[in-house]
Amino acid sequence: MSGVAVAARDWRWRHAGRPEWALSGVDLSIDAGERVLLLGASGSGKSTLLQGLAGLLDSGEDGDDGGSLTVDGVAPVERRSRIGMVLQNPDSQVILSRVGDDVAFGMENFNVERAAIWPRVRRALAAVGLDLPLQRETSALSGGQQQRLALAGVLAMNPGLILLDEPTANLDPAGVLEVRDAVAAAAEETGATLVVIEHRTAVWLPVVDRVIVLGEGGRVVADGPPDDTLARHREVLGRAGVWVPGTELPVLERRHAPGAPLLTAANLAVGYRAGDRSHDLGFDLVEGEITVVTGPNGAGKSAMALTLGGLLPPRGGSLTADGAFAPTPRRREPVAWKSRELLTRIGSVFQNPEHQFLTATVRDELALGPRALKQTSAVVDDTCDALLDGLGLAHVAEVNPYTLSGGEQRRLSVATVLATKPALLVLDEPTFGQDRNTWEAMMRLLAEIADGGAAVVAVTHDLDFAGLLADRRVELGAWNSETAVGTPC
Repeated sequence: MSGVAVAARDWRWRHAGRPEWALSGVDLSIDAGERVLLLGASGSGKSTLLQGLAGLLDSGEDGDDGGSLTVDGVAPVERRSRIGMVLQNPDSQVILSRVGDDVAFGMENFNVERAAIWPRVRRALAAVGLDLPLQRETSALSGGQQQRLALAGVLAMNPGLILLDEPTANLDPAGVLEVRDAVAAAAEETGATLVVIEHRTAVWLPVVDRVIVLGEGGRVVADGPPDDTLARHREVLGRAGVWVPGTELPVLERRHAPGAPLLTAANLAVGYRAGDRSHDLGFDLVEGEITVVTGPNGAGKSAMALTLGGLLPPRGGSLTADGAFAPTPRRREPVAWKSRELLTRIGSVFQNPEHQFLTATVRDELALGPRALKQTSAVVDDTCDALLDGLGLAHVAEVNPYTLSGGEQRRLSVATVLATKPALLVLDEPTFGQDRNTWEAMMRLLAEIADGGAAVVAVTHDLDFAGLLADRRVELGAWNSETAVGTPC
């Protein structure tokens, strides 16, 4: 196998139902076998470009295009058997119910000989570090495990063009390097062309030979060898939100004044099904404190977030609310609270943001909670305007949430929870898909909310987030093993 060449000539794309072009005037060429890191601000059109290269955009049904976009000189749809892509949301890429079958799916569709399929399945799973039985149900996988699974399915096909959209965003630090090295080894062995989107540039710089930076409208604003490009365009890239290695993190002056406990976990075990048990946790969630939950993929972090949010019952031990925080003295367990009781007490942001969108526009999505609380139109409008401005979403206020970029969807999901001003926020990977500028805006907003008296819990693999904001950390070990209780930082 060998790599394929990619070219865009004045290519543009407009999503169905949106008046503006997501990308306009894209011009670039990528030679066969090149390894490219594609950078740019959140919402600059990086994911749209990759979807176009993968042949996933239908100009009749999904939107309108112009100019030309080719893979080996023809439309990408004619080269789908040579293209493998890992989508920004790995959950949407899981097709079959068992791990082995899911990895085999692409090869079966492109008529790979049966005798070759299963050895390639096993090699691909080993390469990405997904050490699970082939019969394991895909519905039981964590977000990080789903990300590894999607990548295994791509590598098993030996594609000539590997397209990766934030492939390590849901992985623990060890998994990030493992997956990066697996991709680099596969590209080296097969000669495949590689194009990867990743906001955190430092991880991929050692294994790419070119950096392309998209500016507003998808126009190329920088292009060249990694070190030279980052050095020559450092200030421009920084203003555009690119994570330039060596840039110092912001200094946040916290007015930290812890208050009363809102929730107390005692010998808490979490899991998705009856019979699942993980950990033996004990900690308090306190007004004015930010608690960061970390741990390897599959450790139960998302199950813990759902349990703290009252959306999943504990599998052991107890999770109880302080008397003043509970709706009634007799109902102190969040899982027993009604949706309206949760609305102003606990707000949850899921790992996959689109799972919680209910309306047709960004503004209506923000207004949904305040309207359910019977707030006046003036209060609702003020709340929406403040959140739209604070999280950089004002320009997409009238846009359908499902047409936003992944980073914009994540900011919207956080904003919808903030709109009802809950006393406790539970956020699962709140910085997913953010460029440097939107990441910093998110940090400042969460610090301000905690300083205002709310308790914040964030499940994250983002060590910069944890180092900057954590007042207390809960580290989860591997599933079904003991773990440390929450400890102050």
